[in-house]
Amino acid sequence: MDEALEQLRRACLALPEATERTSHGHPAWFVREKPQFASYHHGHHDMRRALWCAAPPGAQEAFIATRPEHFFRPPYVGHRGWLGVYLDGDVDWDDVTALLHDAYVTVAPKRLAMLVGDR
Repeated sequence: MDEALEQLRRACLALPEATERTSHGHPAWFVREKPQFASYHHGHHDMRRALWCAAPPGAQEAFIATRPEHFFRPPYVGHRGWLGVYLDGDVDWDDVTALLHDAYVTVAPKRLAMLVGDR
């Protein structure tokens, strides 16, 4: 079993009206049926496990500048401000859950975003 995937699944599906389906061959999470707020990748561009998630404006650059060994600009969606997070090694799942919260709020309709509030 892939523990990283299971952790992501639990965190994402705990958000209001979040759904999961495969997108481009990878598990992905959406607000209702769209928009997408996160996806899980393993072996896509390298053999590392990673989360790709929507991020508020400026967050991608700030995280990468602070910890480039842990955060990256993912292909295909990085130009839209999405953040990549490596999930190998010692993962702080509280931090990952907070990033998923921010990803959800970034793309969710205001009514749903208000249901989860600020972290």
